[in-house]
Amino acid sequence: MTHFLIRTFIKDYKNTQNPDVRKKYGQLAGVVGIISNLLLCSTKIVIGIIIHSIAIIADGINNLADAASSIITLIGFKMAAKPEDKEHPYGHARIEYLSGLLISIIIIFIGFQLLKTSFEKVLHPEVLEFNLTSILILVFAIAIKVWQAAFNISAGKKINSIALIATGTDSRNDVIATTAVLAGILIGKATNLHLDGIMGCGVALFIIWSGIKLIQETASPLLGEAPDPALVEAIFEGVKSREGVLGIHDLVVHSYGPGRTFASIHIEVDADGDLMEIHDMIDNIEKELSDALHIHLVAHMDPVKTNDPIIAELHTVIEAALDSLDGVIGMHDLRVIPGTTHTNIIFDAVISSECKIEESEIKGIVNRRIKEINQTYFAIITFDKAYS
Repeated sequence: MTHFLIRTFIKDYKNTQNPDVRKKYGQLAGVVGIISNLLLCSTKIVIGIIIHSIAIIADGINNLADAASSIITLIGFKMAAKPEDKEHPYGHARIEYLSGLLISIIIIFIGFQLLKTSFEKVLHPEVLEFNLTSILILVFAIAIKVWQAAFNISAGKKINSIALIATGTDSRNDVIATTAVLAGILIGKATNLHLDGIMGCGVALFIIWSGIKLIQETASPLLGEAPDPALVEAIFEGVKSREGVLGIHDLVVHSYGPGRTFASIHIEVDADGDLMEIHDMIDNIEKELSDALHIHLVAHMDPVKTNDPIIAELHTVIEAALDSLDGVIGMHDLRVIPGTTHTNIIFDAVISSECKIEESEIKGIVNRRIKEINQTYFAIITFDKAYS
């Protein structure tokens, strides 16, 4: 069914990197969610009224919130697909994250409202009217939610959409919640225990917990996440595989939403090489990797002296000193600047966010090591954070 809908309503559905195709995936998911959730909502509320079950009514209202979420998804994908403009030169793709965040807030609000209603039902329980037809309809509703979850998660993975995957996860949680309500009704019928209000509270708490988890998942990319390790590895391998590349460092990746990834990298090249040939190589790397990985890549070339014995010795000594320190990842851009009374040894040290060693301590360790080579050496270190 999922594949049939995608093939029927999305032209060129395999080209998921195309912004128009991506938008159509989101719109299809939104329409499917609106129709199916409104159907579930009306069905459950009617059943709940017939058998006097606050838990089923609560679950139906949750489906109404799901329908509202699908409307937000529909609008969010349409707005996220807007091209860049003067005020937003990096596009509007992050609106998809904002729509997911809004959905999460709605879910939490509905959860608290249902918790209040269900708690009142615990204090003032009512006898449920067992209706086999209603039970069978609930089982059918669970089956629809299982399909909803599979549809949204599948579509979300195809286009790498946090919002759709979150919606699918919410549908999966609804399956668990509705199953719990159904179990409460069956247990109540078999034991004469009034579990409806308690199960309603359980459903409400589950909804609140799901909303909080969804906020964490949708807010994370807005705050700024570490880049996808697979993307980092692909960039590294794509650059290092080129003849003439001696090393790479300072890879920084910024995401402005799905399909809006910008990256910059420093590429080490032979300082004695032909400048025009090196520049042409850098241009080719930028274009080919940008096309292959669907990113915007900018490369900066760093000249490296490959035949200077002094720099080679210093590099070996400094690298050994840094390797012994936890949280220090490496070094680059080593330069030697002679002076009248001392010689500046200038380089960048890359440290991780987990590094607990003070910068002054690192400088002290490096200075002691290089002064064993020459007492006039003095280290000037620029500390870089590892962003990838």
